[in-house]
Amino acid sequence: MTQQHTTRIWDLPTRIFHWALAASIVALVVTAKVGGNAMEWHFRLGYGVLALLVFRIVWGLIGGRWSRFASFLYSPVRVLRYLRGSAHAEDSIGHSPLGALSVFALLAVLMAQVGTGLLSDDEIAFAGPLTRFVSNAVVGQATGYHKEIGQYMVLGLVALHLLAIAFYVLVRRQRLVRPMLQGDKVLPAPAAPSRDDLASRAVALVVLALSAALAWWVSSLGTAAAGF
Repeated sequence: MTQQHTTRIWDLPTRIFHWALAASIVALVVTAKVGGNAMEWHFRLGYGVLALLVFRIVWGLIGGRWSRFASFLYSPVRVLRYLRGSAHAEDSIGHSPLGALSVFALLAVLMAQVGTGLLSDDEIAFAGPLTRFVSNAVVGQATGYHKEIGQYMVLGLVALHLLAIAFYVLVRRQRLVRPMLQGDKVLPAPAAPSRDDLASRAVALVVLALSAALAWWVSSLGTAAAGF
């Protein structure tokens, strides 16, 4: 029998980020569709996503081994080999080459969506806190992107992400959801685990607090403008 090795792949901060971001995206879509007073929550959720994205960028540099960008920053050659069926032994430990592309694409699109949201104005009751720093033309372009192109790009990438998970779970018989819930993954060979102790979680909490403070400061720029 092949020996199985249970290894901590996803540290707790990464797992919390993943599910918090997923819930926030769903809530953002719902509040955007409802409109009206729900837009207040749409903005609040947007600031929450801003804090989460800042946290993930920092955690991608200092977090657990398999949460760091360096662990899934694959070269084009490595991606092509994976697509051709010549996968590297480490390609199935953390994010696979295709999974990595999905993660980077989703992070980039979400950052663009949050950024344009901060520059958007519905010309009725709600305006992003950064609108006063740019021209009306820029505000118009950002609003158009945020409401149309950006929204559908986010929805499209989320749909592709879910389809990819379904493919790996149903076709390739790989467990992807449970490791993102529990943190551990059963591997056919030993692998270096991600650090996930009390000290690293404390560092993550500090990073999250600083990220939230940054998001709050950005949100306060609009309040400061309203006071003039």
